[in-house]
Amino acid sequence: MKAWKRDPMFWRFAAYGFLKNLRLFEPFLILFFREQGLTFLQIGILYTVRELTTNLLDVPTGVLADTVGRRVTMVLSMLTYLLSFALFTLTSSFYPFALAMFLYGLGDALRSGTHKALILAYLKMRGWSHLKVEYYGGTRSWSQRGSAVNVLLAALLVFLTHTYRWVFALSSIPYVINLVNLATYPPALDRLVKRKRREGRLPILQIFSFLKSGDYVRVLLNSSVYMGLFRATKDYLQPVLKGLALALPVLLYLNGQERTALLVGIVYGVIYILNSIASENAYRLRDLLRKREGMAVNLTYAAGSLSVLLAGLTFHLSLKWLSVLMFLLLYLIQNVRRPITLAYISDTVPEDTVATALSVESSLRTLYAGLLAPVIGYLADTLGVGLALAMVGSFTLLLLPLVWVRDRVGSP
Repeated sequence: MKAWKRDPMFWRFAAYGFLKNLRLFEPFLILFFREQGLTFLQIGILYTVRELTTNLLDVPTGVLADTVGRRVTMVLSMLTYLLSFALFTLTSSFYPFALAMFLYGLGDALRSGTHKALILAYLKMRGWSHLKVEYYGGTRSWSQRGSAVNVLLAALLVFLTHTYRWVFALSSIPYVINLVNLATYPPALDRLVKRKRREGRLPILQIFSFLKSGDYVRVLLNSSVYMGLFRATKDYLQPVLKGLALALPVLLYLNGQERTALLVGIVYGVIYILNSIASENAYRLRDLLRKREGMAVNLTYAAGSLSVLLAGLTFHLSLKWLSVLMFLLLYLIQNVRRPITLAYISDTVPEDTVATALSVESSLRTLYAGLLAPVIGYLADTLGVGLALAMVGSFTLLLLPLVWVRDRVGSP
């Protein structure tokens, strides 16, 4: 076993990711909204509420994390999520859902970039900064294992209860456990940013300096556009699976919701198991390209955008199994890509402003996702889900020349 895998904090970080991804509602979120009578456009607006909330608050919460403490910010994030889950459980109409999505977006803003910054600070303390891709990829693999367990539990719950509502209430349990896990992280992880605050060096004043870096701006745009596409389209696998489940000439003794739950559980379970493997081995793509992280970022951007395009076209042509495979590829690319992108960003800005830099990235990606979500919803209502996905995938792919990332000086 590698030395860093024997490190106790590795397993605390991994536990955070595992528990965070036990969001039982996630594989059924669009189906839940449809069950409540919402149109795709209304669903898109709800996604926009979430994404724009995160967008507007991402940088302030990143600065908060870098000035008053990352552990405190993470605990606040868990509390906000719990309030959101309660609203989803107890209400059943558009406007309460919008408030719940606002709280969810606030939780994302508090969390986004902050835990990654904690990991990077810890690696620096241990003298392991050169292991960023391997270490973060390892913790992220446990997040994907959590997602695999999550979808199986969620599918079983829906199968047994014949409703999507209880998935929100039961998601609160792992989040309470995670709150305790985060609250008991070593205080030393906040020592660096607290020292910077005493010295009067606020990260917000350094944003403009690292925005002058061409490398950071390029990877900022590349990562944000791609992640916006991923966030806005990934859940459309759910109606694809529902259509496939209802068309399958098997298990006809089960009703439509039971068949959908069963297929969602199987497909998402496979996706997240493969995601875990992909994330843990992300460094292999970087090494295959002779550590050219910029090229890896560009190739995965192109492949992911093409996957969305093909997922839409194949669904429109009623080739539903091929559409599912394209979504599988999209998820795998995201989990290979993210550790490499994180390493590129963290090597481009000062260590004590990493949470702020990642929050700027997250803010831009949520803006793009927020703009895309209602567009996709409108197109899905008018042209169909397949053509909607194909159109946004094509558009994002056409943006690649504008967001091309170069390999940093010193790369092979």
